[in-house]
Amino acid sequence: MWFGKDKLTVPTPDEALPGRDATMPVPDAHHVNGHPLTPPYPDGFETAVFGMGCFWGAERLFWQTPGVYTTAVGYAGGTTPNPTYEEVCSGRTGHTEAVLVVYDPAIVTYDQLLKVFWEGHDPTQGMRQGNDVGTQYRSAVYWTTPQQREAVVRSRDTYAERLRSAGFGDVTTELRPLSPSEQGGAGPFFYAEEYHQQYLHKVPHGYCGLGGTGVACGTRLNLDQ
Repeated sequence: MWFGKDKLTVPTPDEALPGRDATMPVPDAHHVNGHPLTPPYPDGFETAVFGMGCFWGAERLFWQTPGVYTTAVGYAGGTTPNPTYEEVCSGRTGHTEAVLVVYDPAIVTYDQLLKVFWEGHDPTQGMRQGNDVGTQYRSAVYWTTPQQREAVVRSRDTYAERLRSAGFGDVTTELRPLSPSEQGGAGPFFYAEEYHQQYLHKVPHGYCGLGGTGVACGTRLNLDQ
């Protein structure tokens, strides 16, 4: 039973809300760049999924990154199919707020996206990010290829050492494959409601709870070259 548990505990599948079969309606185009939020994407482009606290500010970091084709916010890493925002915030779906990033690897590499990820939040805070507390704010990376898995594990280990040297605690970032068919898979990425998509473009002075540690992860972006 769920009763008595708090929002800092990820529910088991038996405890999670049942969800629904109907998928969330998704806008036809990105509000910033006009590109589609859903597949198909251009040939050769790749996808990445990151959770780093409130997804409003996290999405803005990535749509501002050169080489990123499109972004969308949603829910990943949980059990409940097609959850609503209210259900995710209840702590009873197991999801974290996440950003889907579609990028051109000829312009920006996955390692460079990881730099944006690591430096854009504090990955040592467990089930929170700043004043935002709950399982939906946990740090997470859900890889979509074996190459991404190797890159994120390598960068996690390197950045963890840098953080420890700077006086921070252990990295608590959840690392899992996005594919539900893989062992330990995080399940699919579920798109969030339309009003969440590119929220800080629609509401430029809206809430953004992101805050990094000030510790560099060491990867050079070189995005102006």
